[in-house]
Formats: sequence, structure tokens, C-alpha cells
Amino acid sequence: MEIREIIGKLTLEEKAGLCSGADFWRTKAVERLGIPRMMVSDGPHGLRKQRDEGDHVGINDSIEAVCFPTGAAAAASFDRQLMREMGESLGEACRAENLGVLLGPAVNIKRSPLCGRNFEYFSEDPYLSGEMAAAQIKGIQSRGAGTSIKHYLANNQEHRRLSSDSRVDERTLREIYLPAFEKAVKEAAPWTVMCSYNRVNGTYASEHHRFLTELLRGEWGFEGFVVSDWGAVNDRVDALKAGLDLEMPSSGGVNDRRIVEAVRDGKLDEAILDKAVKRILRVVDMYERNRRPGAVFDREEQHRQARRAAGESMVLLKNALKTGAPLLPLKKRGRIAFIGEFARNPRFQGGGSSHINCFKVDNALDSAREILGLSPAGSLGAGPAGGGIDEDAELVFARGFSLDYHGTDGVNRKLRDEAVKLARDADVAVVFAGLPDSCESEGYDRRHMRLPESHDRLIHEVAGVQPGTVVVLHNGSPVEMPWIDDAGAVLEAYLGGSAGGAATADILFGDVNPGGRLAETFPRRLEDNPSYLYYFGEKDRVEYREGIFVGYRYYDKKNMEVLFPFGHGLSYTEFSYGELTVSRETISAGEPLTVSIDITNTGAVFGRETVQLYVAPPRGDVIRPVKELKGFEKADLEPGETRSVGFTLDRRSFAYFSMEIDDWFVESGEYTLLAGSSSRDIRSRARVMVESGDRIPVTCGMNTLVGDLLDDPEKAAKIQGMLKTMEQRFSPGDEGENAPGDEAVTQEMRRAMLNAMPLRNFVNFGGGMSFDELEALIDDLNAMNAG
Repeated sequence: MEIREIIGKLTLEEKAGLCSGADFWRTKAVERLGIPRMMVSDGPHGLRKQRDEGDHVGINDSIEAVCFPTGAAAAASFDRQLMREMGESLGEACRAENLGVLLGPAVNIKRSPLCGRNFEYFSEDPYLSGEMAAAQIKGIQSRGAGTSIKHYLANNQEHRRLSSDSRVDERTLREIYLPAFEKAVKEAAPWTVMCSYNRVNGTYASEHHRFLTELLRGEWGFEGFVVSDWGAVNDRVDALKAGLDLEMPSSGGVNDRRIVEAVRDGKLDEAILDKAVKRILRVVDMYERNRRPGAVFDREEQHRQARRAAGESMVLLKNALKTGAPLLPLKKRGRIAFIGEFARNPRFQGGGSSHINCFKVDNALDSAREILGLSPAGSLGAGPAGGGIDEDAELVFARGFSLDYHGTDGVNRKLRDEAVKLARDADVAVVFAGLPDSCESEGYDRRHMRLPESHDRLIHEVAGVQPGTVVVLHNGSPVEMPWIDDAGAVLEAYLGGSAGGAATADILFGDVNPGGRLAETFPRRLEDNPSYLYYFGEKDRVEYREGIFVGYRYYDKKNMEVLFPFGHGLSYTEFSYGELTVSRETISAGEPLTVSIDITNTGAVFGRETVQLYVAPPRGDVIRPVKELKGFEKADLEPGETRSVGFTLDRRSFAYFSMEIDDWFVESGEYTLLAGSSSRDIRSRARVMVESGDRIPVTCGMNTLVGDLLDDPEKAAKIQGMLKTMEQRFSPGDEGENAPGDEAVTQEMRRAMLNAMPLRNFVNFGGGMSFDELEALIDDLNAMNAG
């Protein structure tokens, strides 16, 4: 039966009922018409399919599954193919568990390091977030399961998230907070979009017709259904009118009855309800057609895949002793001290709705023992030590700190003393530190960027007795590092998933060459962050006063020193960059530009370089970032190997969003293309002249400035005669109160004075015009806009 035919047979009550959940995780069925129920599940990085009674924050048990690296970690891979493969595995798990839609990915921009849910989000950069999201969605949906990209829109904090009002200007929305959603919708076509809890410029996201209907469906062509975040609906009828199709979870029939009453009272056009039902049934039909009863997924294989993904995502932040020699990779011999409870009980995922019940969890301590050929007890194994392992290899462990965040100073002091003694007697010490579960989670935000005091003190004291100190960090967002100068190496492991412990050991001992790059800037201190003054807002009003200057866009514009820049990451090898070349030196706006560069591995081991391409605009009147990421590619290179890496830039690569014309605008001028290993490590440059036919019409009035008219060639020609008169009026030798002398006025000053002059001064300064003549001129100038 066709969907249109089914809708014709549904009662009003059944149609209203289909627009809300049957329970916490399932849509409603209509058995008499063959409409099945469909189950959805949390888990951008793994399944959180709950048994029986459900809840939203992970209180009740869920099935055993594989936890892949969280969004913060996965984005650091800068690897579209890796994201797609992770998505394929998640899609296979969904199909095996009879799930219709996986609730993810989460693409909200990291406006501040404080957001409690940053571990789940990809990046501070909208281009990178969009590329990662599109790849993951394609992977999941290629296996017959749907996705729900979230949280739409401007949901960048957990503090008062159900009521906060994000006050954001249009340009900032278009350039920073919308592009990741736009890219994913246009390129990957997610089955559903999840609206956020918060308000946007005064209107709840669930009731925002402009974003849910005009933009999402009208401009971007979205064809799936919009689902509420769990409990995000304020007014069900207004939400339905705005374009919110499915309310989750069940309202117990309360809002279903409100929909029915609104239709019967004439307050809601039933055609609007029919459209929502049609969109929901279309997705349910896709789910039903893609079902594979009896399908299974290989958890062991997915766990191995998660280990590889974690290894590709971890970022080597620092690797140099005070002598300048690298500390990592560790030699597989001597006495190695692993210090910190996270070495054997790793923090590998965040809390709340994305919390996975893992069927297996690796830790770095046991994984390192395996790599070194040691038994779990730490003694040398019976078999021969291979792979460069010395028979004297020894791995020792000390807890270092209590997992209880509020552990007493006395307990932590004792544990710290034991760790320091162990480190002093070792050849090298690896400290596993980070943020405990209670420090960052869904539902609340951090209040500072510091590690627990017990972790910072441990690192300080261990590094004080052991120059060869490695710090491994487990965290979902940036932290301050007051000990950075004392540590010989720092590995950002992020929240690497259930196989992250093994991946950490792989990198520490050089079995894997780290290839991750930071998808966010690490500022030196919280106060440096552009949102610092406004992040928590005033009660429920949160103003995004930093505008487009989020993350590296701000730090670059301020020329501010940071701890580690966006895109940063070290390798166990070195790469050289050739000359950046462009397909044409001059292009028209909208004409694609091909860019290429040769990358060579000049070191002794295999490595993966992330080549980042930034675009710097010409200097103009519009305030723009110094540069913006517009392309990235991974280059896999054996020692001595050279590979050409290519990019294609389109019109949007050069554009900014003009609020004057409510559209994307390309300025004419010379743009600089920058290829580098990070936003602050630029290796090669090229320039391209972009000729744009874009124009921003100047609506003229008495107070329109001459300089603004001179930017428009047609209008400039129209006022040349009056302008020449005024230039003579301000030339040396003129008499009168406003006539400057020879020495008082330079040519630059005259030009500046004329450019800043309102048109009314053509009359006031004796430019040879009457007000009637000036008004006629203004009418002629405005008529040019229509032409």
C-alpha cells in the first residue's frame, strides 16, 4: 500500500499518535494498516540499545556493544575514510539489533572548552565538522540504518540547556553554526534531524519555522523527518506547524490529544499533520525495507577496528626532552614505570546518553605487558623476546591518584609518594592523567579547564625526579598544562573508546605512528577563550558576542599565543612540503580551482601526514578571519616516498555571508592559499586572483558616504563631476573657513575627508548643488540598483 493511501485510511487520532513515541525509544505502530513500530538508539560512537524500560541518561542497562572513539577523538583523525568505516560498522550493529535510527552524529561547534558534552562533538571548525559528519552518515546509512544528526541548532552548552536562549546574528549562524548541518544534509541525506532543547533568538528550536522548514527543507532540500531531542517540545501544536514531525519520548497521549483538538478547532490545518505523518512513514518504510532478521555483527572484529581508529585519532602534542632529543617511541627495554589509575582503569568515554555498555575494555597497562612479552604479573615471559625487546624489560605500576575525584589529600599524598619513588628508580615514567567522569558529562558544564589537583601535582612531582616523563591525557576537551615545560612528551589520547588503552600502548612503543591532529585549539588558559565573558550568559540569555571568531579564527586574529594550535600533531617521522600550485592564477567567482602539492616523507618510518589547506581573504572593509580551513587530505607515505595531494575549491571557499544581501558574497581580490601541518605551521603558499561579479547595492540617502559610492563603478561615474568640484574646494589655495592651507592638508588627508563625506555636504560645503538637485541625484543612484 502506498504511503499516500495509508494516510487516507488513518483516523485523525492515529495520525496524531504517529507523531509521538510509543515509549522511550520506539515509534508507534498501527497494526491494522501494517505500520510497524521502529526503535531508535543513542550512540554516536556505539550502540546504547536499552533493554526493557528505557531512560535517556544511561541509568538502565543496555546491550553489550563496542565503543568507538568519541567525536572529539575521531575528528582528530582528519580521516573521512576512517569515519565512513566506523559508520559502516555502526550501521551493521544497528541492523543486527533491529534498530531503525542511530541518534547521531553530534556536530555542534565547540564554542568553549567548558561545554560538558564537547567529548561528543567534532570540532571548533565547521568545515571539518561537516566533512566528518557526512562521512559517518554515509557509512551508517550504507548499511540500511538511519541517522539523526544533532543537535539543531546553536546548542553549545549544557548549562540551562532546556531553557537557554542562544542570541546569534545571521552571519555567525551561517558561517559557524549551520555549515556542518548543511554539508551533511546536502551531501549525505540523513534520515532524520534532531532539534535541540534551547531557544534560538527567542524561539524554541522545536518551534522555529525558519530553521525547520524554510532553511532545512526549503534551502537545503531535507526530505526526512525532524525529531525532538528527548523532552525538547514546548508547545506541540506550534512545533508541528514549524516543522517538528516526531516528538520523543512518549507524552502519554497528552500532546496527541492537543493535536487532535487543534485540528478540530480549526487552529491546525490537517494538511500540516498529513505532511508530518508522510515524512515519518517514509523513514519507517525505509527501515522496514532494510531489515535483515537474523543479521549479526562481529564484536571482536569491531573491537579491532576501534583499536585502529583510536590509534589514528590520538595526537602527539609534544615529543622533546630538554636536550631536544625525542622521548617517544619508548624503547622496549629497561625499567618502565606506568603511573596513574587510568593506566589500568582508563577513562575512554563520556557520561550520559552516549554511555556504552562495553563487551570488552582494553587498558594500557596490560596491553603494554603484552607488547613487551611480559606476563600479567610483570615478569619476563617464558618465550623469546622479539621485536627489539630486551630480556631485561620490566614494567612497574603505581596508582598515583585515587579515582575518587574527591579523594582525601592524605590518600593521594601516599599514592603520589609511592609513584615518585617508582619514577625515580625507572628509566622512563609514563603518567596517565586526565578528567574523571564527574568532570565532564551531559547535563552540566565544566567551570574551569584544570585537571584535578591530584593529577597536576602527580605530574609535577614525577617530572621533578624523572626527566623522561611522558604524560598521557584522557579527556574530552582542552585542559590547562602548568607542567608542560617539564614533561618530555605529551600524548592526547582523548576518550579513545573501549580499545583506546591498547591503542595508547601501540603508540607509546612505536607499533603505530601517531597521525592525529587537533580538531580544536588548546588555549593556555580559559580566560583566553573568545566566549569567556559570555559563555554562561545571564540567566537564560546567552549572547554569542564573539560572532564568527570561534577557536583559531579568534586566536589568529588576535595574534595570540596558544598552548597548541588547531591542526597540530607530531609524528615519529618528518615531512617536507613542495610548492603549492594552482590550476589557474585568475578565476571567476564560482569557477572551481584545483590546488596541488607534493609531500615527501623524509624520515625513517612510515607515517601519515594531514595536509591542511587554508584560504586567506584579501584585505577589505569586511571583518573576516585571517584564514579558514577549506580542505584537508591524508597522505600515507613510506620513508622517502613522495605523493601529490590535491584539493578543489568552490565558490563557498572564498565567500562570506553578507547580511546586507542575505546571501553568500565573494569579494574580488587576491586570495592567499596556505598549505600546512597546522593552522600555525604553514609550509607553502600560493596566490589566486578572484574576479567576482557580486555586488552589494548601496541604497543612497543624504547621509550616504562618498567612499561607499566609489566602491560601485557605475555610481562612482555618476558622481565624478560633483566629486571633482569638491576636490577643488579642498585643494590648497582655497579661501574660507573650511579651506585648509598648503601645509595643513596632504593628499591622503583630502582623500580621506572626501571618502568620509556624506552626500549632503555637496550642498553644505558649496559643491554647486541645491538640495532639490541632490535629491534628484539620489533618486538616479537608487534607480541603478534595479538595473
